[in-house]
Amino acid sequence: MTLDLSLLPDGGIPWITASGPHADIVLSSRVRLARNVAGFAFSPRANDGERLRVLQQVREAASHSALLSNAVLLRVDEMTANERRLLHERHLVSKELAELEATTARSGSAVLVGDEAALMVNEEDHLRLQVFRSGFDIGGAWERASRLERELGERLPLAYHRDFGFLTSCPTNVGTGLRASVLVHLPGLVLTQEVGKVLTGLQQMGLTYRGLYGEGSEVVGNFFQISNQTTLGRTEDELCDHLARVVAHVISRESEARRVLSRDAGYIIEDKLWRAYGTLRYARSLGADEAMNLLSGVRLAVGMYLIGGISVYTLNKLLVFSQLAHLSLTEGRPLTEIEANLARARYVRGVLAVEAGEA
Repeated sequence: MTLDLSLLPDGGIPWITASGPHADIVLSSRVRLARNVAGFAFSPRANDGERLRVLQQVREAASHSALLSNAVLLRVDEMTANERRLLHERHLVSKELAELEATTARSGSAVLVGDEAALMVNEEDHLRLQVFRSGFDIGGAWERASRLERELGERLPLAYHRDFGFLTSCPTNVGTGLRASVLVHLPGLVLTQEVGKVLTGLQQMGLTYRGLYGEGSEVVGNFFQISNQTTLGRTEDELCDHLARVVAHVISRESEARRVLSRDAGYIIEDKLWRAYGTLRYARSLGADEAMNLLSGVRLAVGMYLIGGISVYTLNKLLVFSQLAHLSLTEGRPLTEIEANLARARYVRGVLAVEAGEA
């Protein structure tokens, strides 16, 4: 198959619009529910026939869901490696479903992408329901995810135990099967050297943090994904409320750190951030991590009102579209690292020139 991104509602990434609360600090809020269809072996032990039957049942159930009424089904197992990577760069599929290091994905792996929700099929579990919201809106994400689960549960027998809750392939997801996360940008806390205390506090409160792409990804550009660690012993509402309260405190700490930087090191910070903007505007070659760190600086500058004329939406878009698979799609061929660095700089220069009204 050939991946046609124009078929996806909002390109599958409505969260980049920066339209939600605290969008200058919080990129997105996500709620993901792990579920399995009763009567089938869980995905890691299922054979090709079972996974395909699961996919067929899920497609039938999804066709009756209001939240997935206009969803597009993408067969991940029929995609090229670059197409799978592109979906991963858009946070539509996990690293496990994309199987980034493999030639092909496992049979029956797919994702349904709708306006407000997406559904990964035959990942670690049969179903991974996920809802993204722009900005800080865990409550809104949970409301949609809960509604989607009810719609699918009316037509799918979900694996459930009266003592343990929802059954999942990994024991750490048993119970609610819920993973709620908030993707935050914390350069103020990093520059004031307060981020270590904040991250330690998260762990003490039963939360964890990862990089931009969740489990297994490194923290680059001061972007942290904060999520719950436990899924058993608390309700979904309790887990979401706890995460929301803690993240609200983190947002407050980041806002205060930015005020301190402005007050105590104003001209130093202003020079540092304008240099980041200048590099992005005129560089001829940009590595992936370098671009991420420079975009982080410009994002902070926009949040501190040091640089005008650039929208947070544009910066969110650059974070996604300047990555390897997107650049390869634009160029129409696989790129070497050197070619990708040249293409990345060219793309970023072009977008920022348009934003500045110079193109």
